[in-house]
Amino acid sequence: MNTQRNHVILSRDDFRMLKQFTETLSNNTGTNEMSLSYELNRAIVVEDDELPADSIRLNSFVKVRELTTNREMEFSIVMPAQADFNAKKISILTPMGAAMIGLCKGETVEWKMPAGMKKFEILDVKQS
Repeated sequence: MNTQRNHVILSRDDFRMLKQFTETLSNNTGTNEMSLSYELNRAIVVEDDELPADSIRLNSFVKVRELTTNREMEFSIVMPAQADFNAKKISILTPMGAAMIGLCKGETVEWKMPAGMKKFEILDVKQS
């Protein structure tokens, strides 16, 4: 669970696209704290020019460190159709994608991954 309750800040365009996409998912209840729907429901939505430069949005290139192992990872967060593991493009619907969207450089997040609870620090965010 995101124990620090970081603010999720999304651009209006990303919010609309993600909200519409999640509404089409049949098992979407929005009540699971580890879901994209939950994050969207608590998001602060701003105009594109008001979004912090280091905020993770769709197509952002992100560098994170898993705090237990100090393992660093780099990837872009994309819509499911653009996901490509070999190109380091992960879907917004993956646990990592849902955990990171709307957060900023320097924040930490704890999220349930397939291998259990993991805590990450966001080291860098670049916009494509």
